[in-house]
Amino acid sequence: MAVVNPSTLSVGSVLAQEAEFSSPLRLVSGQEIGPYRLAYETYGRLNARADNAVLICHALNASHHVAGSRPDNPDDIGWWDNMIGPGKPVDTRQFFVIGVNNLGSCFGSTGPASLNPATGQPYGSDFPVVTVEDWVHAQALLADRLGIHRFAAVMGGSLGGMQAMQWAISYPSRVAHAVVIASTPRLSAQNIAFNEVARRAILNDPDFHGGHYYAHGVVPRHGLSVARMIGHITYLSDDDMAQKFGRSLRGANDYRFGFDVEFEIESYLRHQGEKFSGYFDANTYLRITRALDYFDPARSHGGDLAKALAPATAAFCLVSFTTDWRFPPERSREMVSALMQNNARLTYAEIDAPHGHDAFLMSDPRYHALISEYFRQVHRTLGRTDD
Repeated sequence: MAVVNPSTLSVGSVLAQEAEFSSPLRLVSGQEIGPYRLAYETYGRLNARADNAVLICHALNASHHVAGSRPDNPDDIGWWDNMIGPGKPVDTRQFFVIGVNNLGSCFGSTGPASLNPATGQPYGSDFPVVTVEDWVHAQALLADRLGIHRFAAVMGGSLGGMQAMQWAISYPSRVAHAVVIASTPRLSAQNIAFNEVARRAILNDPDFHGGHYYAHGVVPRHGLSVARMIGHITYLSDDDMAQKFGRSLRGANDYRFGFDVEFEIESYLRHQGEKFSGYFDANTYLRITRALDYFDPARSHGGDLAKALAPATAAFCLVSFTTDWRFPPERSREMVSALMQNNARLTYAEIDAPHGHDAFLMSDPRYHALISEYFRQVHRTLGRTDD
């Protein structure tokens, strides 16, 4: 259990936990995975009614380490530490917060680098393609294990927001509030195109070996680095990149007429790519980007998003950012329109922030004030059955 540190308003040092599942999980693809494990962390305390739990769903390259630090590495701070903790927008003095690492990831849950019990070797490319629906089903099984039958809120940004939306559709009676930030009801053709170029970079790396690179003692670092560079460009706004880097040259006063790093932005992207390729798994990257591509709850309803969201009984809080060109406000407004057609309880904010898609990770005062007030309202409803 996390220990509150009032001096830093942090949840402090947090131990990761694991849940083992022996029964296979049936996937949307028709395949099964099992046995499997889910890595997770918890912050705060579950109340006697078990109705104050908040599930945090992570985006592409994140994990269950949402807040606080790790006992073995005090500098490893959770990816949403500015959002989760005592006195923060999602206040762990009031809520029991859970971060779960998705199936197929490389941060503790069963994934492509895990040993396949059938072969005794890493799954590699034999690990099945997973979907947002699969992640949500697995998270529901973990909630059962923890004795949580209804979440006060399910919350996520980007891909995490897709999971929050899917929770409201798949398990309407188990979600009181769905908080969907910087997300979309489906990827645009442009977004699918970016993901495909990134995957091609990995698949064409000579060290990929058909996904079984573990047996060769190598990692397709070049392809994964390029994939990360492509993705990272989409997370930033043009204005943000202009302000941070502009056309500044790196280590020179004039052009050198070559193809090594010349501009600061090139140096930044190469650094991000090389760092990412040192800790992330290429097979995981392939699967998570494909899960992004496949998410489209309206597809089985003739493209009618309102019909897809009709089962949801949760109240929704949607947030978008004006400079997010990956998942622009127009996509959030589609969700708003569909929810309004269903007479859903709804809060929507479109925030003028300069950081592009990554704004959902930042500490913009207006954004955090909105989330703080929303969760104060959520807290006031605890113990009621008519919320």
